[in-house]
Amino acid sequence: MKFNQWTVGLAAAGVVSLGSVVVADEGPVNTLVSGTTLSGYVDTSAIYKPGVQSAAYRFVNTAPNTYNGFNLNVAALTIEKALDEGQWSAGYKADLWFGPQSVGLPGALGGDNFGVKQAYVALRAPVGNGLDFKVGQIDAIIGYEVLDSYANPNFSRSLGFNLEPFSHTGMTASYQVTDWLGLVGGIADSAFNGTNVKETYNGQNDNGNITSNGGAGNGTLTYMGAVTLKATESMGFLAGGALYAGIVDNGYSGGPNSINYYVGASIPTPIKEITVGGAFDYLSEGAGDGTWATAVAGYVSWQVSEKMKLNARVEFAKSDYNAWAIGPSIEVYNPSANEYDTFRLNSGSSRLLSSTVTLDYQLWANVITRVEVIWDHDLNGSEIFADEYVDTGSASDPYSIVNGTNNSVLLAANIIYKF
Repeated sequence: MKFNQWTVGLAAAGVVSLGSVVVADEGPVNTLVSGTTLSGYVDTSAIYKPGVQSAAYRFVNTAPNTYNGFNLNVAALTIEKALDEGQWSAGYKADLWFGPQSVGLPGALGGDNFGVKQAYVALRAPVGNGLDFKVGQIDAIIGYEVLDSYANPNFSRSLGFNLEPFSHTGMTASYQVTDWLGLVGGIADSAFNGTNVKETYNGQNDNGNITSNGGAGNGTLTYMGAVTLKATESMGFLAGGALYAGIVDNGYSGGPNSINYYVGASIPTPIKEITVGGAFDYLSEGAGDGTWATAVAGYVSWQVSEKMKLNARVEFAKSDYNAWAIGPSIEVYNPSANEYDTFRLNSGSSRLLSSTVTLDYQLWANVITRVEVIWDHDLNGSEIFADEYVDTGSASDPYSIVNGTNNSVLLAANIIYKF
């Protein structure tokens, strides 16, 4: 696949994800006034869940409420004026999601049917090779996969994707040092909250009571940075490959900051039709002091023919808490405390193995048509995938599993029109 100069530059600077550059085709774009363009897509799916009715949670497009029926996922609209070649260039971008799965965005507004994925002002300053800024609601700077499913190798998201922040309200700056080195850094509000949500200022009054200053921010912010190394033409078949590393220190004032560590790579092979990739995610303090979760994924993309592509993903993930929300939250009665406590199945250590195979075949122009099979396996052998989780009312044995198994399978069909 060939990419234009700006696409390669953006990937090298960490402005777009490695995975989306590998698999995404340029969609049709309509030009409006003054260089503004209008584009978007409509994303639909049909999902069948054979066997037990639970699986590892990845993202809203494969959540339990999508099982065994048809789904409107997202109708997305992008309005953009891209930066031009000028030394003092300015532009903007607004990515808007409509439909029930907009609720998965940090910028979800108006209930379940509208959300702001991105909305930022883009600026370029004539510093060296050009210093590019984004200010507003911005996609996360780490991750092999992105929020737009059509730009990913697979329809479903990876287990690592669920550990990452989806977007930030703040500012990033990116700089292309050389053809092979790109840098990006940023500062933002609290990473895992919604648009404009800040860490609240709290204090103590003279009586020692905790007070809140009307929800005003306390100045605790999220800090992030990443570097991309890109293989040059002199490296033979590896040319175009990239290695990406990033860290996000998620601002939180109520305890230890959660920190995301990410490393990803996209690597061409001597067989030009085959590309491989990998991603490593580690989240510390994600569910409180001392907690952790990690996921490793390997990707293979094979362009079988002009119209057919086969994408595969293999994952290993583990955590010391239920990072992938297997099983529902249930209320468990604690007789000694005479109260109910929220208990989530598999709240202790979990280990998962997962594989995903996606067949993408282009039947119509501007349309993505693909089918996918996802298999999740409980490496602990605890039979955590089940039809039902029953509250027993016992503190010592708080739940029972109905029809438990170590394996879960999900079948999906996905049709997307890009305009």
